[in-house]
Amino acid sequence: METETLAAAQAIDFSIWALFFRATLIVKLVILLLLAASFYSWAIIVAKFRQYRRARAEASVFDRAFWSGDPLDELFDEVGPTPRGSPEKVFAAGMLEWRRSHRADGGLIAGAGSRIDRSMDVAIAKEAEKLNRGLPFLATVASSAPFIGLFGTVWGIMHSFIEIAQHENTNLAVVAPGIAEALFATGLGLMAAIPALIFYNKLTADSDGVVAGWEAFADEFATILSRQLDS
Repeated sequence: METETLAAAQAIDFSIWALFFRATLIVKLVILLLLAASFYSWAIIVAKFRQYRRARAEASVFDRAFWSGDPLDELFDEVGPTPRGSPEKVFAAGMLEWRRSHRADGGLIAGAGSRIDRSMDVAIAKEAEKLNRGLPFLATVASSAPFIGLFGTVWGIMHSFIEIAQHENTNLAVVAPGIAEALFATGLGLMAAIPALIFYNKLTADSDGVVAGWEAFADEFATILSRQLDS
């Protein structure tokens, strides 16, 4: 009897495709949802690594131009009214407010320093929002994917028990396929959640580092302008 049961179990196809097509509709939907979340998470991860690498390169190039000793007005004219890089946008926001703060007679309008600081803070906030776009999705996948997979597992095991009751048979050939399909959903949930969690923490730290660089530049630039205001 045991030999026949083992032979029947070995004859069952336990490949990924077979597990998917044998699963119930609910479990199939859970699997498709988790696969879509995993693929989209990886797309975000790859895009963010490229975006952060580009942001660091832009900051390095602009820092060399800013600290080259050339007049700031000339650098602003080179950047133009539509800067492309994030550091250039922060610089342009400060310089634009600096120029607007001058009256026709050459004097400065009161409160120029605080307005320049606010202009650069707004520019940094806008660029930081672009930099962090997509990260909340990774956090959502990291926190919810295991529970979605667990839901699929619970549903699949419940369906397996129903089949056991209907067949009035608890041998391995009846039980194994349903349990395997159910556990497959849990495995996919973890496969989607673990990379999302790891790279969310990594990308969040990278984003904070890039934004901190912009904020440090804004503080240095504001210090330079404040000296000119005091003089």
